[in-house]
Amino acid sequence: MKLFKTLSILAIVLVASAFSVNTTVASGYEVGDIATDFKLKNIDGNIVSLADYTSAKGFIVIFTCNTCPYAVQYEDRIIALDKKYADKGFPVIAIMPNDPEVQPGDSMEAMKARAVSKGFTFPYLMDEGQKIYPQYGATKTPHVYLLEKTNKGNVVRYIGAIDDNYKDASAVNTKYVEDAVDALLEGNNVPETKTRAIGCTIKVKNNN
Repeated sequence: MKLFKTLSILAIVLVASAFSVNTTVASGYEVGDIATDFKLKNIDGNIVSLADYTSAKGFIVIFTCNTCPYAVQYEDRIIALDKKYADKGFPVIAIMPNDPEVQPGDSMEAMKARAVSKGFTFPYLMDEGQKIYPQYGATKTPHVYLLEKTNKGNVVRYIGAIDDNYKDASAVNTKYVEDAVDALLEGNNVPETKTRAIGCTIKVKNNN
């Protein structure tokens, strides 16, 4: 009987440990982690990866979409980020993480139309099969991951919101992403490494 109880307790511990490991993996990247590269289809039909940007110093990876009101509010600011920092080595890489079967307004055709109408200056990629956003740990649109290219790989330096006022760009007090990129360009530490992303939940088949 004692042996049975011992084995039962051991089994519970092993299951709990396995659950804990899976939960950690699903939580995505933390600041300081190395982000793995990806290969995703752009609206122009080409496959894009971070490795394509040989002269980049880093990347402003933004999970965003057509249909979320928060993402729409930030579109002009996302364009402005790319125009300000792409030539300085930190281009915007936009990724649409929603399942288009759940959210038809985020289909590839809709993405193309939106990019043209807004004049996107950056790649707008579809996370087909929704494989990349869970790796990052993105939960909202928009959700930003600022990466710095190093000898060890693309290091996550900032995670969170673009700034502190999604409603009104003119009323922003703190520009989290700009402050973070400026710090990296100057060789300084990022002043605020993590904030809470404000936006819509990423749409999957069991979360519509």
